[in-house]
Amino acid sequence: MNKKELLDESLKKIKIEASDEQLDQLLDYYDFLIKTNETLNLTRITEFEDVVMKHFVDSCAIGQYVDLHRSLSIIDIGTGAGFPGIPLKIIYPELSVTLADSLNKRIRFLEEVIQLLSLENIRTIHSRAEDLGKNCDFREKFDLCVSRAVANLSTLSELAIPLVKVGGNFISYKSGEIDQELKDAEFAVGELSGRIKDVLYFQLPGDEISRSFVMIEKVRKTKKKYPRKAGTPSKNPLQDISSCER
Repeated sequence: MNKKELLDESLKKIKIEASDEQLDQLLDYYDFLIKTNETLNLTRITEFEDVVMKHFVDSCAIGQYVDLHRSLSIIDIGTGAGFPGIPLKIIYPELSVTLADSLNKRIRFLEEVIQLLSLENIRTIHSRAEDLGKNCDFREKFDLCVSRAVANLSTLSELAIPLVKVGGNFISYKSGEIDQELKDAEFAVGELSGRIKDVLYFQLPGDEISRSFVMIEKVRKTKKKYPRKAGTPSKNPLQDISSCER
């Protein structure tokens, strides 16, 4: 089985029927990622089969649960090397995608990928998510925010929920055990005007580690004081102070 066939079969395991053009785009993305990774250190995952499963399939698996075959505005915060935003854009071209990251070297890489793959209706933003959440051009402008960033759900919620329209959703990609993390994030999610709508559990084919998608719905406008200044959400995640006084 060649690379294209392996990629095709892997996507079919999550019910994605990719066209030849989409498969070629993902393969070109892989080649450019690995070449650039030699100097920029974008990912520790480099073997083709691992990138397919742990980056491409993992990024697109949310499409099994959410209808992405429609015109939606999506922002991917802390996108890094473009996951999940670029694979989602390739497989679901109707999406309008914004890729946000705080490191300029990653943004330059992403812009080269966009040009290489001839992707349209996709843009990059060099910024911290806290700053975007205070910017009127981005605050409460998106139907959906996604993130595979490694941070606790309380922190991610403060970065993401202010960017989502009322009625929109934030989907956090998680792995491993998350029950305590969900419990710890309940106050922050509510304080930021969201509610945990669903937790969808998913197993990557051939991987023992369980994945989950935490779906948070934006139920009303977020208070203007959120997000707090850059760095604060990660250093001091929102918590219910009353619980600390017991």
